[in-house]
Amino acid sequence: MVDLTPSQKGAIAEAEVAAAAIRLGLVVSRPLCEGARYDLIIDNGHGVLRVQCKYAQHLGDVLSLRLRTNRHTPGRGYVSTSYRAEEVDAIAAYSPHTDRCYVIPIERVNGRKNLFLRLAPPKNNQALGIMWAADYELGAVAQLGERLTGSQEAAGSSPASSTTGECTETPA
Repeated sequence: MVDLTPSQKGAIAEAEVAAAAIRLGLVVSRPLCEGARYDLIIDNGHGVLRVQCKYAQHLGDVLSLRLRTNRHTPGRGYVSTSYRAEEVDAIAAYSPHTDRCYVIPIERVNGRKNLFLRLAPPKNNQALGIMWAADYELGAVAQLGERLTGSQEAAGSSPASSTTGECTETPA
């Protein structure tokens, strides 16, 4: 198996999340410019969602997501940041182990640097505070329309009525 770079893993996650959302009949768009805190914009019929995509690493009975970005800036040097509700509405992840996509509302992970989604019960029978991967599967309960509340009223095109129901994607 080929060792993938972080950029390649990110591209795979973004493509898989976009494809899964399109299969559910959602409209998926991408920002024209690099540098936004989100990778995709998903129109769920109730509003648009700014979605940051991640590649989920399989670690035993859990999927691990790194929820931080690292960059070098001229004025501040090396900067590590996590995602906040002002920047994104949801974190979406693709797991090659399960071949599934997951969507977590930003309110569940706001400011966190890591997230673990459990695939199987823990050996110590702990139940409190566990985030079950199955609860966050994309499309499991039409979560993009029902679970995400709050900041998904992000502004879209101008005027708002200029968007269509067609599945189109802007070039990267």
